Amino acid sequence: MATTQSQNAATPNAEPAGSAPQAKWKLIAMVGVLVALLVLAKVLGLGDRLGQLKEWIASLGAWGPVAFILIYTIATVAMAPGLALTVAAGAIFGSVLGVVIVSAASTLGATLCFLIARYYGRGFIRDWVARNEKFAKLDEMSGQYGGLIVAITRLVPLFPFNMLNYGLGFTKVRFLTYVFLSWLCMLPGTVFYVVGADALFKGLKEGEVPWTLVGVLVAVFGFITWMGLVIKKKLAKSETETTRGVVGEKM
Repeated sequence: MATTQSQNAATPNAEPAGSAPQAKWKLIAMVGVLVALLVLAKVLGLGDRLGQLKEWIASLGAWGPVAFILIYTIATVAMAPGLALTVAAGAIFGSVLGVVIVSAASTLGATLCFLIARYYGRGFIRDWVARNEKFAKLDEMSGQYGGLIVAITRLVPLFPFNMLNYGLGFTKVRFLTYVFLSWLCMLPGTVFYVVGADALFKGLKEGEVPWTLVGVLVAVFGFITWMGLVIKKKLAKSETETTRGVVGEKM
Protein backbone atom coordinates (compact mmCIF):
# COMPACT_ATOMS: atom_id res chain seq x y z
CA MET A 1 0.00 0.00 0.00
CA ALA A 2 2.78 2.40 0.89
CA THR A 3 4.44 1.81 -2.45
CA THR A 4 1.20 2.42 -4.33
CA GLN A 5 0.50 5.62 -2.41
CA SER A 6 4.01 6.98 -3.01
CA GLN A 7 3.76 6.21 -6.72
CA ASN A 8 0.42 7.97 -6.91
CA ALA A 9 1.85 10.94 -5.08
CA ALA A 10 4.72 11.13 -7.52
CA THR A 11 2.51 10.95 -10.60
CA PRO A 12 1.71 14.71 -10.83
CA ASN A 13 5.40 15.50 -10.63
CA ALA A 14 6.09 13.34 -13.66
CA GLU A 15 4.21 15.72 -15.92
CA PRO A 16 7.18 17.94 -16.84
CA ALA A 17 9.09 15.00 -18.26
CA GLY A 18 5.98 13.76 -20.02
CA SER A 19 5.55 17.13 -21.65
CA ALA A 20 8.68 16.57 -23.78
CA PRO A 21 6.66 15.78 -26.95
CA GLN A 22 4.81 19.07 -26.54
CA ALA A 23 8.12 20.88 -26.00
CA LYS A 24 9.49 19.20 -29.13
CA TRP A 25 6.64 20.59 -31.21
CA LYS A 26 7.17 24.02 -29.67
CA LEU A 27 10.81 23.90 -30.72
CA ILE A 28 9.73 23.06 -34.26
CA ALA A 29 7.24 25.92 -34.07
CA MET A 30 10.16 28.28 -33.39
CA VAL A 31 11.20 27.86 -37.00
CA GLY A 32 7.69 28.60 -38.24
CA VAL A 33 7.38 31.68 -36.04
CA LEU A 34 10.67 33.11 -37.30
CA VAL A 35 9.79 32.54 -40.94
CA ALA A 36 6.25 33.89 -40.47
CA LEU A 37 7.50 37.07 -38.81
CA LEU A 38 9.97 37.82 -41.56
CA VAL A 39 7.51 37.00 -44.36
CA LEU A 40 4.96 39.26 -42.68
CA ALA A 41 7.57 42.00 -42.42
CA LYS A 42 8.25 41.65 -46.13
CA VAL A 43 4.55 41.70 -47.10
CA LEU A 44 3.69 44.68 -44.89
CA GLY A 45 6.76 46.63 -45.92
CA LEU A 46 8.16 46.71 -42.41
CA GLY A 47 11.63 46.60 -43.91
CA ASP A 48 11.45 50.36 -44.52
CA ARG A 49 10.66 51.03 -40.86
CA LEU A 50 13.40 48.64 -39.84
CA GLY A 51 15.75 50.58 -42.08
CA GLN A 52 14.75 53.80 -40.34
CA LEU A 53 15.38 52.22 -36.95
CA LYS A 54 18.76 50.99 -38.19
CA GLU A 55 19.65 54.51 -39.36
CA TRP A 56 18.61 55.98 -36.03
CA ILE A 57 20.69 53.41 -34.12
CA ALA A 58 23.66 54.13 -36.41
CA SER A 59 23.28 57.88 -35.83
CA LEU A 60 23.85 57.32 -32.12
CA GLY A 61 27.29 55.90 -32.76
CA ALA A 62 28.68 53.91 -29.86
CA TRP A 63 25.50 54.64 -27.89
CA GLY A 64 23.35 52.81 -30.46
CA PRO A 65 23.69 49.34 -28.89
CA VAL A 66 23.15 50.87 -25.44
CA ALA A 67 19.94 52.52 -26.63
CA PHE A 68 18.71 49.25 -28.09
CA ILE A 69 19.47 47.40 -24.84
CA LEU A 70 17.57 50.05 -22.91
CA ILE A 71 14.55 49.78 -25.23
CA TYR A 72 14.61 45.98 -25.01
CA THR A 73 14.91 46.03 -21.21
CA ILE A 74 12.00 48.45 -20.79
CA ALA A 75 9.89 46.35 -23.17
CA THR A 76 10.65 43.23 -21.11
CA VAL A 77 9.69 44.87 -17.82
CA ALA A 78 6.52 46.21 -19.47
CA MET A 79 5.72 42.62 -20.54
CA ALA A 80 5.76 43.56 -24.22
CA PRO A 81 6.58 40.77 -26.71
CA GLY A 82 10.34 40.71 -27.16
CA LEU A 83 10.51 38.43 -30.19
CA ALA A 84 10.07 41.28 -32.67
CA LEU A 85 12.97 43.17 -31.07
CA THR A 86 15.11 40.03 -31.09
CA VAL A 87 14.50 39.58 -34.81
CA ALA A 88 15.17 43.29 -35.37
CA ALA A 89 18.50 42.96 -33.58
CA GLY A 90 19.59 40.30 -36.04
CA ALA A 91 18.69 42.53 -38.98
CA ILE A 92 20.27 45.67 -37.52
CA PHE A 93 23.43 44.43 -35.81
CA GLY A 94 24.11 41.12 -37.54
CA SER A 95 24.65 37.76 -35.88
CA VAL A 96 27.55 38.29 -33.47
CA LEU A 97 26.79 41.76 -32.08
CA GLY A 98 23.06 41.04 -32.22
CA VAL A 99 23.42 37.97 -30.01
CA VAL A 100 25.56 39.89 -27.51
CA ILE A 101 23.07 42.77 -27.33
CA VAL A 102 19.93 40.65 -27.06
CA SER A 103 21.54 38.30 -24.54
CA ALA A 104 22.53 41.25 -22.33
CA ALA A 105 19.17 42.99 -22.71
CA SER A 106 16.99 39.93 -22.15
CA THR A 107 19.00 38.91 -19.07
CA LEU A 108 18.87 42.43 -17.65
CA GLY A 109 15.14 42.70 -18.29
CA ALA A 110 14.45 39.26 -16.81
CA THR A 111 16.55 40.14 -13.75
CA LEU A 112 14.63 43.36 -13.13
CA CYS A 113 11.32 41.51 -13.45
CA PHE A 114 12.53 38.91 -10.93
CA LEU A 115 13.58 41.59 -8.42
CA ILE A 116 10.34 43.54 -8.85
CA ALA A 117 8.31 40.40 -8.23
CA ARG A 118 10.37 39.23 -5.26
CA TYR A 119 10.65 42.52 -3.38
CA TYR A 120 7.87 44.72 -4.71
CA GLY A 121 5.52 42.25 -6.37
CA ARG A 122 2.39 42.72 -4.39
CA GLY A 123 -1.11 43.48 -5.57
CA PHE A 124 -1.51 43.43 -9.33
CA ILE A 125 1.60 41.43 -10.27
CA ARG A 126 1.06 38.69 -7.69
CA ASP A 127 -2.64 38.46 -8.54
CA TRP A 128 -1.89 38.37 -12.27
CA VAL A 129 0.64 35.57 -11.91
CA ALA A 130 -1.46 33.64 -9.41
CA ARG A 131 -4.47 33.67 -11.78
CA ASN A 132 -2.40 31.92 -14.42
CA GLU A 133 -3.02 28.18 -14.18
CA LYS A 134 0.55 27.41 -15.21
CA PHE A 135 2.00 29.36 -12.28
CA ALA A 136 0.75 26.80 -9.75
CA LYS A 137 2.66 24.14 -11.68
CA LEU A 138 5.71 26.41 -11.93
CA ASP A 139 5.72 26.97 -8.16
CA GLU A 140 5.34 23.26 -7.52
CA MET A 141 8.15 22.38 -9.91
CA SER A 142 10.49 25.00 -8.43
CA GLY A 143 10.05 23.48 -4.99
CA GLN A 144 10.88 20.03 -6.30
CA TYR A 145 13.64 20.74 -8.81
CA GLY A 146 15.12 24.02 -7.52
CA GLY A 147 17.45 25.76 -9.97
CA LEU A 148 16.87 23.06 -12.57
CA ILE A 149 13.40 24.50 -13.19
CA VAL A 150 15.01 27.72 -14.46
CA ALA A 151 17.02 25.74 -17.00
CA ILE A 152 13.97 23.71 -18.03
CA THR A 153 11.65 26.65 -18.57
CA ARG A 154 14.26 28.86 -20.24
CA LEU A 155 15.64 26.27 -22.62
CA VAL A 156 12.35 24.61 -23.52
CA PRO A 157 9.47 27.11 -23.93
CA LEU A 158 6.95 25.50 -21.58
CA PHE A 159 5.83 28.83 -20.07
CA PRO A 160 5.27 32.32 -21.55
CA PHE A 161 8.50 34.35 -21.29
CA ASN A 162 6.86 37.40 -19.66
CA MET A 163 4.99 35.36 -17.05
CA LEU A 164 8.14 33.38 -16.31
CA ASN A 165 10.22 36.50 -15.57
CA TYR A 166 7.85 37.63 -12.84
CA GLY A 167 6.58 34.20 -11.80
CA LEU A 168 10.01 32.87 -10.84
CA GLY A 169 10.40 35.84 -8.52
CA PHE A 170 7.67 34.37 -6.32
CA THR A 171 9.31 30.94 -6.14
CA LYS A 172 12.12 29.62 -3.94
CA VAL A 173 14.76 29.92 -6.68
CA ARG A 174 17.89 31.80 -5.55
CA PHE A 175 18.67 35.10 -7.25
CA LEU A 176 22.17 34.31 -8.56
CA THR A 177 21.03 30.88 -9.72
CA TYR A 178 18.15 32.52 -11.56
CA VAL A 179 20.34 35.12 -13.26
CA PHE A 180 23.07 32.72 -14.37
CA LEU A 181 20.78 29.95 -15.61
CA SER A 182 18.46 32.45 -17.28
CA TRP A 183 21.37 33.94 -19.23
CA LEU A 184 22.86 30.55 -20.09
CA CYS A 185 19.65 28.81 -21.10
CA MET A 186 18.14 31.74 -22.99
CA LEU A 187 21.32 31.96 -25.07
CA PRO A 188 20.53 29.10 -27.52
CA GLY A 189 17.12 30.58 -28.32
CA THR A 190 18.67 34.02 -28.70
CA VAL A 191 21.26 32.68 -31.13
CA PHE A 192 18.57 30.85 -33.08
CA TYR A 193 16.33 33.88 -33.61
CA VAL A 194 19.06 36.49 -34.10
CA VAL A 195 21.11 34.38 -36.51
CA GLY A 196 17.92 33.25 -38.24
CA ALA A 197 16.82 36.84 -38.77
CA ASP A 198 20.27 37.81 -40.01
CA ALA A 199 20.32 34.87 -42.42
CA LEU A 200 16.87 35.55 -43.84
CA PHE A 201 17.40 39.29 -44.25
CA LYS A 202 20.75 38.72 -45.94
CA GLY A 203 19.19 36.08 -48.16
CA LEU A 204 16.38 38.42 -49.20
CA LYS A 205 18.77 41.32 -49.74
CA GLU A 206 21.60 39.54 -51.53
CA GLY A 207 19.57 36.83 -53.24
CA GLU A 208 21.93 34.13 -52.00
CA VAL A 209 21.63 31.61 -49.21
CA PRO A 210 24.10 32.39 -46.36
CA TRP A 211 25.03 28.76 -45.79
CA THR A 212 27.32 29.51 -42.85
CA LEU A 213 24.46 31.08 -40.92
CA VAL A 214 22.14 28.28 -41.95
CA GLY A 215 24.67 25.80 -40.58
CA VAL A 216 24.71 27.69 -37.28
CA LEU A 217 20.91 27.53 -37.15
CA VAL A 218 20.88 23.78 -37.71
CA ALA A 219 23.56 23.28 -35.03
CA VAL A 220 21.70 25.42 -32.48
CA PHE A 221 18.40 23.71 -33.20
CA GLY A 222 20.08 20.33 -32.75
CA PHE A 223 21.65 21.52 -29.48
CA ILE A 224 18.29 22.70 -28.10
CA THR A 225 16.68 19.39 -29.03
CA TRP A 226 19.53 17.44 -27.42
CA MET A 227 19.38 19.51 -24.24
CA GLY A 228 15.64 18.89 -24.07
CA LEU A 229 16.35 15.15 -24.02
CA VAL A 230 19.06 15.58 -21.37
CA ILE A 231 16.69 17.56 -19.16
CA LYS A 232 13.99 14.93 -19.65
CA LYS A 233 16.39 12.24 -18.38
CA LYS A 234 17.40 14.38 -15.40
CA LEU A 235 13.76 14.91 -14.50
CA ALA A 236 13.03 11.21 -14.79
CA LYS A 237 16.02 10.39 -12.58
CA SER A 238 14.99 13.00 -10.01
CA GLU A 239 11.45 11.64 -9.94
CA THR A 240 12.75 8.09 -9.47
CA GLU A 241 14.98 9.15 -6.55
CA THR A 242 12.10 11.07 -4.98
CA THR A 243 9.82 8.06 -5.28
CA ARG A 244 12.43 5.78 -3.73
CA GLY A 245 12.90 8.23 -0.87
CA VAL A 246 9.19 8.33 -0.14
CA VAL A 247 8.98 4.53 -0.29
CA GLY A 248 11.90 4.26 2.15
CA GLU A 249 10.20 6.63 4.62
CA LYS A 250 6.94 4.69 4.40
CA MET A 251 8.74 1.42 5.05
